[in-house]
Amino acid sequence: MDTTLQALEQRITDLEIKASFAEDTVEQLNQVVVRQQEQIDRLVRELVELRNRAAMAEPGAVGSLRDELPPHY
Repeated sequence: MDTTLQALEQRITDLEIKASFAEDTVEQLNQVVVRQQEQIDRLVRELVELRNRAAMAEPGAVGSLRDELPPHY
């Protein structure tokens, strides 16, 4: 019976260790999700700002081709 009790204690210890690792993993994943949501929110704000700028630009205004070329040309 003593062997059975030790085996059960070992199983419980193993489960506690696994639960601890699982909790740590969930917390790390939660932090990743929070950071990603912050990035998404920032990108949405930037997109809205760019759309507003484009809407405010004169509809027929076309810049010269020289304005479109990258500086190294």
